[in-house]
Amino acid sequence: MLKDALGSYRGSLAELDRVIDAEPNSAEAYYDRANVKSGRGDVEGAINDYSKAIELGLRVRERFLAYGNRGIARVAIEENEGAFEDFTAIIEASPKNRGILKTALFNRAMLREKTGDVEGAAMDYQQGSGIVSKNKRGE
Repeated sequence: MLKDALGSYRGSLAELDRVIDAEPNSAEAYYDRANVKSGRGDVEGAINDYSKAIELGLRVRERFLAYGNRGIARVAIEENEGAFEDFTAIIEASPKNRGILKTALFNRAMLREKTGDVEGAAMDYQQGSGIVSKNKRGE
């Protein structure tokens, strides 16, 4: 499979299934298949594949993206505790990519708002906004 310029994965689900059958320990194949499943609306299938990809060991950036994507999928099925844990895992790891960190903070803030933790949401929004300000100043 190839990732196109827009970040979409090319390759059918059947192709990814074949790759996984041939290479059952390929974290990248599970990650790619999770993205395809997510795009097709198979939220639970995507969650399972993101989990397997994380378990098998992804490169750092992809691991953060897998946690974030799994968190978003978990929010969609109201698995809020798991989603909170996924966003927190990214935040606690404090990735060098500030965009990933900011996105995790904003996603966790929205989740906190949704579950009634207005104070926690405000803190996450404030921390995320601080990251935006630093990036605009070139820091």
